[in-house]
Amino acid sequence: MKIVAILQTRNERRFVANCIEHLHAQGVWVYVVDNGSTDETVAIAERYLGRGVLGIEQLPREQAPDLPASCRRKEELAATLDADWLMHIDADELHFSPDRRQSLTDVFRAADEKGFNAVNFLEFTFVPTAESPGHDHSHYEHTMRWYYPFQIEFPHRLNAWKRQDGPVNLVSSDGHRVEFPGLRMWPRNLYMRHFLILGVEHAREKYTLNGDFYRSSPDMVSWRLKLDAARLKFPSEQQLRLYVPGQQMDRSEPLRWHLPIPRQ
Repeated sequence: MKIVAILQTRNERRFVANCIEHLHAQGVWVYVVDNGSTDETVAIAERYLGRGVLGIEQLPREQAPDLPASCRRKEELAATLDADWLMHIDADELHFSPDRRQSLTDVFRAADEKGFNAVNFLEFTFVPTAESPGHDHSHYEHTMRWYYPFQIEFPHRLNAWKRQDGPVNLVSSDGHRVEFPGLRMWPRNLYMRHFLILGVEHAREKYTLNGDFYRSSPDMVSWRLKLDAARLKFPSEQQLRLYVPGQQMDRSEPLRWHLPIPRQ
């Protein structure tokens, strides 16, 4: 079984290597669609060509703030890439099965054999805390251990699907939920760790310097558009849940709005 994850990037030097290596270890290839990165994102991805990265292309920068255009390109790739299953992902995410003995390949194969053609991920969002605010380094996934479950609706991240003979729809949900006729969702949810920001400087770069990249999505009309990094308030560890490797993550009472929030 060949699985290809379509990864859109824009200045993701902090995350792209870890994302590619994590997926490759689970048997998943990555196809990168870069939106005019001005940092080392593309150079880093190029190191993995043939060993995790299937290909790299550029989406013209003038299209980058247009999220529907980006999703339409992913829809085109979903119809043309050589793959049995596809995923829509971002660089700051790590996808995995709650049963660590299973890889993503194992799960998609099992779902396929039982006649299912789409898989949902539960999102667990990791953020710095007031007690531990700085994780802007290459081993962030090991030091940033506090999280909250996040879910606007269910399914929230229906981001993996079996290759279809006809078109799929990613535009309607900004890529959060794939849609196509005859969709049958695997009843067992997989997990996704989302590393929202790594510290104040990362927040400033992501949501202030690159703010135009995020304005096209309706759900971005929130604290992100008003972010002043100097006034950023990280939540206390008491507000969050502790991630312990090897233990099940707590999915109860998911939030509908992301933390941290700016001071009013």
